[in-house]
Amino acid sequence: MATEFPRIDAATLKARLMGDEEIALLDVREEGVFAGNHILAASNAPMSRFERLVPALLPRRSVPIVLADDDERLAARAGAILAANGYGDVAILKGGVPAWGAAGFELFSGVFVPSKAFGEFVEITCHTPHIDAHELHRRRAAGEDIVLLDSRPFDEYSWICIPGARDCPGGEMVLRAPAAITSDDALVVVHCGGRTRSIIGAQTLIDAGLPNRVVSLKDGTQGWHLSGYEVARGAADVVPLPPDEARDWSKQAAERLAGRFDIEVIDAATLARFEAEAGARTLYRFDVRDPREYRAGHRPGFLSAPGGQLVQATDTFIAVRQARIVLADSDGVRARATASWLARMGFDHLYVLDADTSAAALEAGDAPEAVLGLASAAPAQVTPAELADLVAGGSAVVVDVATSRQFRAGHIPGAWFAVRGRLSDDAGKLPRAPLYVLTSPDSIVARLASAELETATGAPVKVLAGGTRAWQAEGRPLESGDERMASEPNDVLLKPFERKSAQEDAMREYLSWEVGLVEQVRRDGTIRFRL
Repeated sequence: MATEFPRIDAATLKARLMGDEEIALLDVREEGVFAGNHILAASNAPMSRFERLVPALLPRRSVPIVLADDDERLAARAGAILAANGYGDVAILKGGVPAWGAAGFELFSGVFVPSKAFGEFVEITCHTPHIDAHELHRRRAAGEDIVLLDSRPFDEYSWICIPGARDCPGGEMVLRAPAAITSDDALVVVHCGGRTRSIIGAQTLIDAGLPNRVVSLKDGTQGWHLSGYEVARGAADVVPLPPDEARDWSKQAAERLAGRFDIEVIDAATLARFEAEAGARTLYRFDVRDPREYRAGHRPGFLSAPGGQLVQATDTFIAVRQARIVLADSDGVRARATASWLARMGFDHLYVLDADTSAAALEAGDAPEAVLGLASAAPAQVTPAELADLVAGGSAVVVDVATSRQFRAGHIPGAWFAVRGRLSDDAGKLPRAPLYVLTSPDSIVARLASAELETATGAPVKVLAGGTRAWQAEGRPLESGDERMASEPNDVLLKPFERKSAQEDAMREYLSWEVGLVEQVRRDGTIRFRL
């Protein structure tokens, strides 16, 4: 029998979101749909990846959870998954997101909205100085001493950046930036793809007391492109970690930041107490260092959340309001700098683990991934070689439930794309076949989707062992493009540089949208920044 979940109306939900008790609001629609209109306080946990996202977003299984969608149907599916996995306090927003809007409350477009809006509030409140692309270009052409720092993670920087920029992710600014600066007279320009990380990165160095003049690049790489200048691809100039003996300024600056914003530093005993109480109070534990350092060795139980991204996309890491948050690193610099921003974003129960605290043992590699229901999802599998024979003989149709971004970049020749969260609706668009073989990058989403596709098609379903990566690892070919789309590819929100056409229009629209968030967030009232 299907579980019946209580409904909560929009007014009651808003009151609870503005209260002092823990609550998590999850929007279970696909990212592209979520980006069209959503509630500011919601974290996006789309049905296609729901079982993979929830364990990290909701580490406490007794936390109160509200699920939102368009018409309560997806929310009911998500609720059933939660209930089957021990989450005991689940409700559904009555009437879904449309009911929130009908009640007169604000709906937001885009993604990472709390963080994007926060960047705009910072620029307004702190009067963060900026320089536009034309002025930067003129000064560089004149031979001025300028240090250009790209505050994004390496993959974004390498994908597309401004020529001559060096990669220095936002959470690493206080630690790494001094090593990139040639003299106290150099102008330091911080940029990202658009606005937020440009502003936050520049203000970080200003607040840290860097002696140089620091400015953000107005509108980032997009503003540079819109001004008619060339962008670079494949850059690899990363500002290195400084040696231990060169970190004194960074440590002192981070300590000043922590003191200025009343960041509480805790020891191992306090952390152990928090962990013992994690069944009654939600506890997030984040290691904010560069992912490569994290994989080299991290404290057990701490998830990787590079500081710049934790500030840039906070709602993708933290879904429970009023939860405890503990940040850790190896030297105290990055955790303190990141905490200073989260405190200003309005997080109340925020702590930094003392850098001198050593774990009993460090774990190497990525943190073990918990996936709801994966153990019971055990469909029959085929190897890449077996699949190649099946496809060559016309005995199987391959269905790829990767994201549409991943599918466009590379998929098994002849494969069909489908959004896993909509398989029941879209399976009828697939060609009839005696056998369907599901794949996804690492096969996990494919395994979770197998029973649903089998029910929808009435045909046997198997899963490609190891997923598309295993196929590629054997040297088998991939094709790119967006043919054979059984589902509308609104599972992701494309960035302006990813668009096939009207890129410049998309950039202008994005930059205008971000600036306009300030007044809308003020009207909403569910998030209160402390600037």
